[in-house]
Amino acid sequence: MYFAPRNQCCFALLAATICIQPIVAETPRLEVRQLTTGPEHHFFGYIGHVQNIPWNQSGRYIVALRTPVRDHLPDATEPAEIILLDTQNDYAPRALDRCRAWNPQQGTMLYWNPQAAETQFFFNDRDPATNKVFCVLFDISRSSTGERLLEYRFDDSPVGNSGVAQRGGKFLAINYGRMARLRRVTGYAGAFDWTGDEKHPANDGVFLIDVASGSKKLLVSFQQLAAALRDIAPAIDQQALFINHTLWSRDDSRIYFYVRGGWDAGGTQVNVPVIMNADGTNLRPLKDFIGGHPEWLDGHRLIGTLNSEQIIYDTDAMKVVGKLGDKKIFPKPGDDIALSPDGRWLVNGYRIGSENFYAFLRLSDGSSVTSRAFDVRGWTQGDLRVDPSPCWNRTSNQILVSALAADADRTRQLFLIRVDAD
Repeated sequence: MYFAPRNQCCFALLAATICIQPIVAETPRLEVRQLTTGPEHHFFGYIGHVQNIPWNQSGRYIVALRTPVRDHLPDATEPAEIILLDTQNDYAPRALDRCRAWNPQQGTMLYWNPQAAETQFFFNDRDPATNKVFCVLFDISRSSTGERLLEYRFDDSPVGNSGVAQRGGKFLAINYGRMARLRRVTGYAGAFDWTGDEKHPANDGVFLIDVASGSKKLLVSFQQLAAALRDIAPAIDQQALFINHTLWSRDDSRIYFYVRGGWDAGGTQVNVPVIMNADGTNLRPLKDFIGGHPEWLDGHRLIGTLNSEQIIYDTDAMKVVGKLGDKKIFPKPGDDIALSPDGRWLVNGYRIGSENFYAFLRLSDGSSVTSRAFDVRGWTQGDLRVDPSPCWNRTSNQILVSALAADADRTRQLFLIRVDAD
């Protein structure tokens, strides 16, 4: 469906467009607050799509990273602190642990455990002696500084979390050592990669980890992906493949991700969006290229970008079934988007020049509002850039973002944007 702001409301389904009488709605209001200060940098990391929420279940704590490192990709000797910000104590920070597997764009893939979101979260780490990556399940209630409950270590194929199922119980995992070689911005510098120079290894790809048992299963290998996509991506045999953005649908029935190659290595790029069932079956490429950083609307429909428009895409029918907003609301629909947990709001974080902006669209009536500019001057390109990356809270009325503070050192800090929905 398409929502035009303020003056009309239209529904565009397939080829038909129906306009109804204007809906009178008060324009939403935004409030901004800076939560953290220097001299160290603070950020959460990954985009808040697929309900990757920085707040715990009650909303008392926000989990984040704190680090002095800003001018290069960190290796195993430069751990970041994992901290909690106490929303009931003026966002005072409390240090919990340290992680050696992180980067400035995605952080350490922090995810609260959906089955115990009040006290447990996941993050990635690595063994400093071997550089082998693993995922950690952490509990903040075990002591004043918390405790590691489980470490998901696999000696033959050390992988880290790349996306927790929205209903919990399992997470997807990828080889961050391979990412460090082929897509540095989302890898962990110096991490162990068991695949070497293989373009399409049969023992690497997208893995599924069971949270309770710790068992690991390879859902689909790079060898299988190359075979399935060779006809539509002729450059696939010249490129070493990697995976970006493994996204669970809201009902955990489907997984969306990009099969890519040639980003850092050069040559003709491979960039194919694919979808498969949660057990790895029924793998198929999307008929249309859905760009940007897509978000799941429900069990089988995606929100993404096609022809510079914010669209709804039916992954069963393989076609566009609706549009959201317009160029006035979403001038750059291909940037970072996140659907609120209650499904009422879509936020689009986008960059113009050296500033990030956040556009909010209320899906019930098409009302919209755009934030003030957030400074990211000097950090708009390359592996260290500060992407918009909006992350919702659990009550769907606040997002967490990072940008440069107005201090002398222009440190990277966390900001809260509150949307007044009433």
